[in-house]
This record gives sequence, structure tokens and C-alpha cells, in this order.
Amino acid sequence: MRRPAWWRFFGPAFIISIGYFDPGNWATDLQAGSQFGYTLLWVLSLSCLIGALVQNLCSKLGIATGKDLAQHCAERFPPWAAKILFVSAVLSMMATDLAEIIGVAVALHLLFAIPLWMGAIITAVDVFLILLLNRWSFRAIETVFLTFLTSVSLMYVIELFMSDPDYEAVVRDSVLPSADIMDASALFIAVGIIGATIMPHNLYLHSNLAISRVRENLAKPRTLYRWSLWDTNISLTFAWFVNAAILVVAAAVFNPIYMKTGTVIASFDDAYKTLVPILSQGAGLIFAIALLVAGVASSTSATLAGQVVFEGFLKMPNVSPFLIRVGTRTVTMAPALIAIFLNAPPVEILVWSQVVLSLQLPFAMLPLVIFTDDKKTMGDFANRAWIRLLLWPVTVILLILNLVVLGQTIGWIPSG
Repeated sequence: MRRPAWWRFFGPAFIISIGYFDPGNWATDLQAGSQFGYTLLWVLSLSCLIGALVQNLCSKLGIATGKDLAQHCAERFPPWAAKILFVSAVLSMMATDLAEIIGVAVALHLLFAIPLWMGAIITAVDVFLILLLNRWSFRAIETVFLTFLTSVSLMYVIELFMSDPDYEAVVRDSVLPSADIMDASALFIAVGIIGATIMPHNLYLHSNLAISRVRENLAKPRTLYRWSLWDTNISLTFAWFVNAAILVVAAAVFNPIYMKTGTVIASFDDAYKTLVPILSQGAGLIFAIALLVAGVASSTSATLAGQVVFEGFLKMPNVSPFLIRVGTRTVTMAPALIAIFLNAPPVEILVWSQVVLSLQLPFAMLPLVIFTDDKKTMGDFANRAWIRLLLWPVTVILLILNLVVLGQTIGWIPSG
């Protein structure tokens, strides 16, 4: 069947959107829904809107300049500054992969009783999956990610209906702020939702993926960017739906338990074991399979981001992409395997991975804002005045919120 012409422009954001419902997001959504019901849905909506704004800047940078964020950082900043940004990017990828690997390992354990350490090693298969798909074209990778995105969305449509939520509350709380945010614990979780949504590796990766359409000479840059806006916004809408569905299911099924007993269902294992007796064995199975698919997909996108970072900062055009991917996966898997062998609780691992991501976000976001504001770099694509007026306050607020997450997690700021 012949695809419509507009389909040629879609694809990069399919890969990016996976990072918006990775296992780290699952952990924060489960805790938010379990403890506060539907009242933090608006935070999730806001974080996805901010994410869409930032991701559109990434695609604009790649389309307007033909270079990704990592390449710009390596070329535009002094060597010492570029090295700091590179180390920060590697740390953020390690933190990201930590969450993805733990998510996949837990899902495999729930489905097949596979030990966590063995499940973590199995995640290395994504390196070979990408290599296999590259034998056809990068479009094949995008198609696989579209399949991931669609399958997880469909599974959570089923899970959503099975949980029978309060749909009126879902619609209301998705757009209207709640007074619950004034509670210190709610604020902590809300900041965690925002901090887990915009991840540094996605900024590097999206700016690189956007260049693939430039290389294909599909249209003029301005037309490519207009289609990129549709690609990004539609894909992230699906990602918002998956995130929201996880929180809604947690609110419908787990919040009543919290209201009666004060028990917060936040871990994947507890969520699975609680869903089965309350809903059905099928609901627990759907939960575990969706977690597995989301973990594998987000881990694969993190590996692609690793290749972009290493090639961009270290300028390695003659090194085999396969070797770069294997090296990246080896580096990023190490913390996860160490944590598993030390029997660290998966939930605590996920929390700390989000803290590390929060700490690294400024090192990726600030260069992005600086480059897209620069008329010499962007030409007619430079951010307009209204975007700057919106973007800089959002950037500052995000940085402050992420510092709050860090301070509360390590005890410098009271979390209630």
C-alpha cells in the first residue's frame, strides 16, 4: 500500500516520544496516582507541553544548521567547557539507562521469573536490534518505534477501561490545577514528574534525528520544520496519553487503598501484585508487558542517543557505529548491574536516577536555548521575541524545580 506524501516527514519524534513514558516516568506516575488520585494530572499535562516546546527547539536546531546539539557544543564552546558538557551527557545517559534497564529487568522478572541481573543483561539486545534494522534504513527503526508507541498506547486503553476511573475527574484534573499542590509531598512528586519528563539525552537525540530529513532533501528547511512541528506534537500527545493513563489507573485502583490503609503502591512489583486480585490476571499481564515494551523501547533510544553524543563531542566519524553502541551500552549498563548485584531496591534506584537526570538537565537545556536564540547560528529560524519571553522563564523555573528535587532528595530541603 502506498503511503501518503505527508508520511515521509514523520518519524523522528516517534523515537523521542518513547522517552516520555520510560520506567522513570512510570515510577512517578504510580506514586502520584496512588497517593493523590487524579489531582496531579494537570502537572503531567503541563510537563508534556513544556517538553513539546523544548523538543521543537531541538528539531529546529538540526534542520536550520544541519548539526546536532552535541556537535554545536563541541564546536562553539572552549575545550574545557565542551568536556564538562560531554561528561554531563554521559552521566545523564547512564542515569537514563539505569531506569530503563531496571524497568526491563523487573518486567522480565514479573513475566518469566527471570532474575533481575539476567534481565538487565538481556537488555543489551537493543544494540543488535538497531544494527539489524540499520541494514534496511533508518526508516525501519522509526517504524519499529511507531509500533512500540502504538502497542503501549493500545494496552493502556484496555487497562484504562478495566480500571473504570472517574472520567469527570480525569478531564477536570487534566487541565485545572489542584490545591493539593500546596502539600509538601505533592509538590515533591509534581517536581519529580516534571524532572522525569524532559531528559537530556532526548535533546541531543532529537536534534540529530531532525537532520535525517534534511539529508533526504524532501523539502525546503522551512517546510521541514513545519512538518516537524506536527510530528513532534502528535507523537508527544500519544506519550502524554500513556503517561496520563498510568497515573489514572493508579488513581482508580491504588488510591482507594491509600485512603484506607495509608499504603502507597509505588513499586512495579507491588503494582502488578495489587492489580491482579483487584482487576484480573489479564490486567497484571498487560501492565507487565507494557512495562517491558516501554523499557526496551526507551533503552534502545538511549543507546541511539549515546551514539549521537559520542560522535558529536569526540568527533568519531570513522569509528564503526556498532562499536560506539556496544561501548555506550557497556558504560551505561555498569551502574545498573552494580545496583542489582548489591540488591538495591528498584524503586530507590529509579528515584536516584531521576535526581541525576535533574542535575544534568541544565547542561543540555541552556546550550539549546543559547544556540536557538542566536541569529548568526539560526538565521531566520532564530527564536522570535514571544518564544524567548516564554522560553527563558520556563527554563529558569525548570532549573529551580530540578534543584528542589535534588535538595529534597538528599535532605537539604524539607520534603514534608
